[in-house]
Amino acid sequence: MPDFQPYEIIEGDYDKGMVLLADHAMNLLPQAYGNLGLPQAAFERHIAYDIGVEGLTRKLAASLGVPAVLGRFSRLLIDPNRGEDDPTLIMKISDGAVVPGNHPITDEEWERRLETHHRPYHNAVDTVLTRTAQTSGKAPLVFSLHSYTPFWKSVPRPWHAAVLWDTDHRAVHPLIEHLRASGDILVGDNEPYDGALKGDTMYRHCMMKGIPHALLEVRQDLIGDEAGIAAWADRLAPIFAAMNDDPTLHEYKQFASRTGPY
Repeated sequence: MPDFQPYEIIEGDYDKGMVLLADHAMNLLPQAYGNLGLPQAAFERHIAYDIGVEGLTRKLAASLGVPAVLGRFSRLLIDPNRGEDDPTLIMKISDGAVVPGNHPITDEEWERRLETHHRPYHNAVDTVLTRTAQTSGKAPLVFSLHSYTPFWKSVPRPWHAAVLWDTDHRAVHPLIEHLRASGDILVGDNEPYDGALKGDTMYRHCMMKGIPHALLEVRQDLIGDEAGIAAWADRLAPIFAAMNDDPTLHEYKQFASRTGPY
């Protein structure tokens, strides 16, 4: 399926030493997969992509002048934020929605999706991180952008944003402090998810390599339209820029993962 590009690279000033990642930025599928047997409405839900993240990432990349890598394929096809051996890599059921195109699935089709979508995305991330390190002469500072639903099974999630992490606290603690300093939002620390996930994007590209990083989740109802996206881009851009000016956030240092040995 060479006609489908699984990722998009937004070019920027690699010398600045910052990279933005958006694993679940888009909800697209190659034509050959149709809608995986789902109604089109399913692709407007969080099960297909991270609502608001594409727009937020584009605005931040433009404001900061830094490169970004965006995943273009829907997480319903294969999830780029999972390791290759993760059983949830290709979901048969997602938040109550059965995915007919994913069940049953052959070993050959599983491998095909890895080879045509998952691996090319991660190769693109590797390429951008390597170029950033070589151009800037220092470890990149990586921000991974995601979004989450305001409710889960009718239980409200009060956090406006959340920072997820494993054990590398270097970028995490200052990001949380900056976000909380405004006093107008509730910021989760490894809530509503735990950031330690073996094989995910941050594990693979940052934890294993000792690259400073933070995964930021923004609640989807806050970035569900252009006004919300613009407001959060305005909030985050100066925080990211200030953190990027800290030389201690451009040093390689490997931390042990809570998921076990590398």
